[in-house]
Amino acid sequence: MAAGNQTRIAEFILMSFSSLPTEIQTLLFLAFLTIYLVTLLGNSLIILVTLADPMLQSPMYFFLRNLSFLEIGFNLVIVPKMLGTLIAQDTSISFLGCATQMYFFFFFGVAECFLLATMAYDRYVAICSPLHYPVIMNQRTRARLAAASWFPGFSVATVQTTWLFSFPFCATNKVNHFFCDSPPVLRLVCADTARFEVYAIVGTILVVMIPCLLILCSYTLIAASILKIPSAKGKHKAFSTCSSHLVVVSLFYVSLSLTYFRPKSKNSPESKKLLSLSYTVVTPLLNPIIYSLRNNEVKNALSRTFHKALALRKFIL
Repeated sequence: MAAGNQTRIAEFILMSFSSLPTEIQTLLFLAFLTIYLVTLLGNSLIILVTLADPMLQSPMYFFLRNLSFLEIGFNLVIVPKMLGTLIAQDTSISFLGCATQMYFFFFFGVAECFLLATMAYDRYVAICSPLHYPVIMNQRTRARLAAASWFPGFSVATVQTTWLFSFPFCATNKVNHFFCDSPPVLRLVCADTARFEVYAIVGTILVVMIPCLLILCSYTLIAASILKIPSAKGKHKAFSTCSSHLVVVSLFYVSLSLTYFRPKSKNSPESKKLLSLSYTVVTPLLNPIIYSLRNNEVKNALSRTFHKALALRKFIL
């Protein structure tokens, strides 16, 4: 790196919640640890149950498994290091570790945006073309749709992370966040970042808006189809098949939009930390709960799995 106010940074310091009293940080650690464990357990149960139960082999549950896997990955990337900064005051993260965390944060986040759009398309086919649903959403099609959802995550994460970490950094290495997100790391760069910022803004808008528009189109067509159903019972049944997905989409996009599309004057580092918690910690926790509580098939499958496990335990004992 050039001399002067530029230096070769070996590690970054995550400021996290260091401004809070130690007692508050301890309480946050206990709360986030509980949420983390419940999130891992809930999403793991969704994956295991939808794999094991023969009644949950439809395309909808195939995509739900993918979503749960993404949520587990998202949590593993962000939360363990955050817990370390809270309880052990281990706020340092290596240059490579920071780049790796940012890469997988972008990868899982972008992949989830497109997977939610894919799940909306799946609901559109199921409701608007129920007779052709098994043919249209066959195993090859659902595998291709899942791969198409994951691919943008690789490309966006590779370009943005590689480009950002190729910049020279100033002497300060303090990242005012609880993980290596792009905006706080970008503030440490000692170079002209105008082109990168334009790319980041345009990329973020496209990554958020394209899936969002696809979801809106799918649900507009779904709503039109539901309105044509003559009976109230039929309308309720059709709507119930996509209500869980609607709730998950709303939670994800509202929290994401509040974090990245608020005016800078209203987006202080502390407020951004709180908003970031909504989609990095809270949403991954709520997804399996929403799909379990609002979906009778999942609830019945969980009950069957529990009783089988209980019966097996009694047999072994």
